[in-house]
Amino acid sequence: MAKIFWKLGLIFLSSIFSVNYSFAASQKYPDRPIRLVVPFAAGGNTDIFARVIGAKITEKLGQQVVVDNRGGAGATIGTAMVARAAPDGYTLLMVSGSHVVNPHIYKSLPYDTLKDFSPITLVVDVPSLLVANPSVPVKTVSTLINLAKASPGKLNYASSGTGTFAHLAFELFNTLAGVKIQHIAYKGNGPATSDLLGGQVQFMMGAQPAAMPHIQANKLVPIGVTSAKRSPQLPNVPTISESLPGYEFNQGFGMLAPAGTPRSVIDILNRAIVETLNSEEVRKIFSSQGAVPIGNSVTEYAKFITTEIEKMAKVVKDAGLNPI
Repeated sequence: MAKIFWKLGLIFLSSIFSVNYSFAASQKYPDRPIRLVVPFAAGGNTDIFARVIGAKITEKLGQQVVVDNRGGAGATIGTAMVARAAPDGYTLLMVSGSHVVNPHIYKSLPYDTLKDFSPITLVVDVPSLLVANPSVPVKTVSTLINLAKASPGKLNYASSGTGTFAHLAFELFNTLAGVKIQHIAYKGNGPATSDLLGGQVQFMMGAQPAAMPHIQANKLVPIGVTSAKRSPQLPNVPTISESLPGYEFNQGFGMLAPAGTPRSVIDILNRAIVETLNSEEVRKIFSSQGAVPIGNSVTEYAKFITTEIEKMAKVVKDAGLNPI
């Protein structure tokens, strides 16, 4: 009996210390600068979103948020760095859609996508646009599907690389439409867009922020948006799902912390980011780039990650991609 009470006492004390540690962490956090790792080079969407959010969190928390670009190996280098960081809330990670794709693209990763991270919140949801070179006689999704069925293997599309969101977004289109539009992989979005503008390739699933200037200059024709609802910036462009039911393919950008980060710290960060995303100024900044501010709960973001990983497993399989 004495041993039982002794064990119960240890459990009770352990719970008290755990609660007190969490409470203490929330009371003093943050007391020094926070590093926000972006696993891509500077200038891309992930980097832009991270810098906007980082600047606003700095104002709210009173500590500098420093963006640290650690690109390479399909975002796995920077991601692994955060997975190994101390779980104290001073090293965070900004992820893009590659985070849920990589488990299916690589045979082995230097981290566990689910177990090694604590979700904070989904920051923004970014739809893509199905665009065409003006020389192609296609202005609607239905016309494209009919043309692809009538001319199997004769149409092509560009992407920024094999296994990228642009690639998988079009492969999902192929699967649901029952067509085979040929994939031309490029080493980055820049050269892919350049050849699309030049007419060397015909179609592309481009991120809306990057495609908008070319659409406004009448150098690209918008055919459909990948989101469930029409874009406020392009209200006359239908969603792909209006002609192809079941199609939806957005890219989520969110923030993570190393696994084991105190929940009290996660809650502080979640609250700061959600408040930031609810501000009119930030919503205007993101909306102007075709991004939809989200700012959901920790639980909702965790569910989102799990669901997206499951979704991408099927898309990658249907695309016939073998892990590298």
